[in-house]
Amino acid sequence: MIELKNVSKKYDEDSHIVLEDFTFQDGKSYCILGASGCGKSTLLNMITGVITADTGEIKIDGDVITDMTQEEKDAYRLKNVGYIFQDFKLMEDMTVLDNLNILKLGKFKDLQVDEVLDSVGILSKKKNKVKNLSGGEKQRVAIARALIKKPRIIIGDEPTGNLNFENGKKVVDLLMKNAKTTAKNIIVVTHDDRLAEYFDEVIHFEDLLKKEDDANV
Repeated sequence: MIELKNVSKKYDEDSHIVLEDFTFQDGKSYCILGASGCGKSTLLNMITGVITADTGEIKIDGDVITDMTQEEKDAYRLKNVGYIFQDFKLMEDMTVLDNLNILKLGKFKDLQVDEVLDSVGILSKKKNKVKNLSGGEKQRVAIARALIKKPRIIIGDEPTGNLNFENGKKVVDLLMKNAKTTAKNIIVVTHDDRLAEYFDEVIHFEDLLKKEDDANV
């Protein structure tokens, strides 16, 4: 269970978000819809400890993320979160296999690399360098890297943003089929409302924001 309470963040001189209290329940997948630049990525980065909320508390299964040091947040994310970044954050000059095996440096020793790559349809590409893959193939590597740890939380930041709708639909279907077997929480943000049908609950990001009058109380 992921709980947000009195959370706010200023992310540039003119922009900030103040969030309503909200709980992401275990066993459910959430799709957060909203336009680019509205603060969706900021929310995900606060939940996962990439950035720190200016105010409030974020709690995951009783662990207060907002009370941790940055080193503790990074360790917690490595162990518990499979994060599919919007820009992939893959090592372009390394092979697909090496991009997954690098997790062994984080004490993940028993990685079922072939099984995971086969599940996302790119086992045949495992010896290819990432820079030689198509955008859709890179997307699948990013998903495989998120799934291979069998994390308790799956986070996707516009995981289909670089794909057309048909390929995006395939990627989300692939992600949901694989992630639901291991993850307790699945949260994906997107601007494409056509993908909403794949999720248990759909949230419009503006509904997570406190109304201006309430935020100023």
